[in-house]
Amino acid sequence: MLTYSAVFFSALMGASILPMQSEAVLVGFLLAGQKPIANLVIIATLGNVLGALVNWGLGRALRRFESRSWFPVSKQQIQHAQSWYLRYGRWSLLGSWLPIVGDPITVVAGAFRERFWPFVVLVTLAKGGRYIVLTAMTVPWL
Repeated sequence: MLTYSAVFFSALMGASILPMQSEAVLVGFLLAGQKPIANLVIIATLGNVLGALVNWGLGRALRRFESRSWFPVSKQQIQHAQSWYLRYGRWSLLGSWLPIVGDPITVVAGAFRERFWPFVVLVTLAKGGRYIVLTAMTVPWL
């Protein structure tokens, strides 16, 4: 149970702005021979998708404060993000697994009111796919 908790919370935090490497935690448990492997991948994916949903919710909530003087993002930056998201749209969520840019994509999706289910499906495909590839590279006999 401790293994699953560690994988879940590292994946959850890994989807936030906090510096957490859920991939390293998952690979560590895979190399240690933790079984069943499918459970580790599913739990890592669930944690990471839940973290992305927190980002999505933050994006939705933050837009109401954009007219405040303390808001950390300028109108120009919002317009740039909006034009970028309008150009690439929800399909950009397939890049949510990427380091550095992946988490901001999920915040932007929330800020520009991406619908819940398309968000969940695309982010799950992206983040789950990353963990599956990582697992296949770590445990090649799968």
